[in-house]
Amino acid sequence: MVQISEAAVARLHEVAKEQGVELVGVRVGVTGGGCSGLSYVLDFDTAPRLGDSVFGERPKIFVDRKSLVFLRGTTLDFEGGLNGKGFTFKNPNAKASCGCGSSFSV
Repeated sequence: MVQISEAAVARLHEVAKEQGVELVGVRVGVTGGGCSGLSYVLDFDTAPRLGDSVFGERPKIFVDRKSLVFLRGTTLDFEGGLNGKGFTFKNPNAKASCGCGSSFSV
């Protein structure tokens, strides 16, 4: 399962409004790259693709089969504060991550 915190949901609504899109769902995934080997992908989407797992409601979370192996149990959060703000991934599968938190290794 992949989850979204209330703070992340609130920020996603703000970003969707700024971009003029309806917040139906978000696609969360993993791609090769970054200083730790794997990078997170986050984008708006309106429907699942063939083979996707779907979690939650408003917004729905769409995760492709390959990414789910790396993201199972992950929570998407949004943090704001003096040290900067942005979306963060609390991933129990990550054995190491880079300093900025945008990439990880398993």
